[in-house]
Amino acid sequence: MSGGGTETPLGCEASPGGGDKKRDSLGTAGSPAHLIIKDLGEIHSRLLDHRPVIQGETRYFVKEFEEKRGLREMRVLENLKNMIHETNEHTLPKCRETMQENLNQVLKRLQAATDSVCRLQQREQERKKIHNDHLIASEKQHIIQWEDFMKEQHNRQSEVDEEHRKAMERLKEQYAEMEKELAKFSTF
Repeated sequence: MSGGGTETPLGCEASPGGGDKKRDSLGTAGSPAHLIIKDLGEIHSRLLDHRPVIQGETRYFVKEFEEKRGLREMRVLENLKNMIHETNEHTLPKCRETMQENLNQVLKRLQAATDSVCRLQQREQERKKIHNDHLIASEKQHIIQWEDFMKEQHNRQSEVDEEHRKAMERLKEQYAEMEKELAKFSTF
C-alpha cells in the first residue's frame, strides 16, 4: 500500500503492463495454497462467524415456540369455547329456572310478611287511638272531678266559716253572760 498504486485483491497480482487482466498468483484452484486459504476461511467462519448457527437456532426456537404456543392457545381457546357452551346451554337455564322458582317463593313470603306488618301496624294504631281516647276521657273526668272537688271545698269552706261565725257569736254571748254573772258577784 504505497504511494499512488492501485490495490489488488488478496491472492491476485496486477499485470506488469497495467492492463485489466488479473492472474491468480497462487495457482490453480487445486493448489495447496488455495486449499489452505479455503481451510482458513472455514476455520474463521466457524470460530468467529456465528450468524448461521444463531440464525438456525433462532429459527428452531421461533418454530418450536410458535407451535407449542399455538397448540397451548388452541387448547385454551377450545376449553373456553366448551366452558362457554356448557354455561350457555346448561348452567344459565338451570340458574334462571332456580331463580324464578325461588324468587316467586321469596316474593310470596315477602308479600305475606308485608301484609302481616301492615295488620300489626294498623292494630297498633287502633290501640294507640283507643289509649289516647281513654287518656283524653280520663283527663276530662279528672278535670270535672277536680272542679267538683274545688266547688265542694268552697262550699265546705263557706259552711265551716258559717259554723265558725256562729260558734264565735255563741262564745261572745256566753262570755257576755259570764261577764254579767261575774259582774253580779263582784258587786258583793
